Amino acid sequence: MSAATSTDAGTVPKRRRPIAGDLVGIGAILLIAAIGYLLFPNNLALLTRIIAIALLVLSLDLVTGYGGIATLGQAALFGAGAYAAGIGAVHFGITDPLLMTLAGLVGGMVAGFVCGLVMLRAHGLPQLVLSIALVHLFHEFANKTTSWSGGSDGLSGIMPAPLFGLFAFDLWSRTAYAYGVALLVIVFIVLRIIVRSPFGMLCRGAKEDPVRIRAMGASPNATLLRMFVLSGGVAGVGGALSAISTQVVGLDSLSFTQSAEALVMLVLGGTGSLFGALAGTVIFMLFEDFVAAANPFHWLTIVGALLVAVVLFAPKGLYGTLADRFSRPGEKQP
Repeated sequence: MSAATSTDAGTVPKRRRPIAGDLVGIGAILLIAAIGYLLFPNNLALLTRIIAIALLVLSLDLVTGYGGIATLGQAALFGAGAYAAGIGAVHFGITDPLLMTLAGLVGGMVAGFVCGLVMLRAHGLPQLVLSIALVHLFHEFANKTTSWSGGSDGLSGIMPAPLFGLFAFDLWSRTAYAYGVALLVIVFIVLRIIVRSPFGMLCRGAKEDPVRIRAMGASPNATLLRMFVLSGGVAGVGGALSAISTQVVGLDSLSFTQSAEALVMLVLGGTGSLFGALAGTVIFMLFEDFVAAANPFHWLTIVGALLVAVVLFAPKGLYGTLADRFSRPGEKQP
């Protein structure tokens, strides 16, 4: 009886740890958002942009960190969400921010399904080449469909209606920033639940040992395709937020550079961790903005030096390395 009681008592804290991690993560997001609002009240557009890119990096972490899929084309999903929201507003009069976000979610999921079908037919380096080819194809498709996307001039004239009919999207990006923080918290909670679910564990298994997953009767490709669709939805929400906040969608949202920078941010923070993806995005974008303003001629050199130092001395990323150092033996980072 006492043994059973002690066993139960020992397992309760372990069960509560994920919930505690969720609460800590939500609290950290809200605290950092509040600090950002106080420190940069006149630059909320930058902070909103950081949130949109953070959603892109989170989506990349799902397929790369948890699914083990090599990709440099994640911007295709982000851009698909941005154009879906923008086209819905400009050509179909869908200006409600929630409906625009929903359009971005659907657009990103469709793009994720298409990209997943193509990329999962290969592995390793060919898979990476396919991802690069896909983002260029999406880019050229948007460039050629001028009547819908605006082509190289971008899709302008996006005028989102006030949020809930009360909060207008002003030039200071106050409403856009608050809306972005709310979206980030919701996405973070959903993803924390998903990566701990049996589906999330199955994706990790498909990454580490696909042969064993097949022996269990599951299909690694089908599992990873579902993760691709989920990833597309997250990236699409980020793209929709970008379209709502900037009120314009350009071809840069579908650029290879966007994809490469997202991968750099993920490596900087640490793959296979939602906290790492968020930390890498915030650190990289704030550091890039500060260095570019301080030294506009050599800022790329400074950013490159930072990345080299992180890869050499913190191969698991800044958050991943710190989490490993301070975590208990046998305890995995969230």
